[in-house]
Amino acid sequence: MSQTFEFYNTRANEAAAEAKIAKLDNVRDRALRSEATWRGLAEQARKIATERAKAEAERAAKRELEALELAESQVNQASVG
Repeated sequence: MSQTFEFYNTRANEAAAEAKIAKLDNVRDRALRSEATWRGLAEQARKIATERAKAEAERAAKRELEALELAESQVNQASVG
């Protein structure tokens, strides 16, 4: 299952809230470490989503260009033949 930025960010916010109300130092520290990890994962998920969208846009533009070139070559062949 692919995790999203929203999922990781929610977990980070939950860990931050847990750290805020923690009475014991070790519990607070654990929650803060957890928050940092979740935030890192959230940022990584955001980067991956951005890169995927960019790559898909590039592929779509390439497909469109290839389709135009194919149509143009077919028109040229029809006018020659």
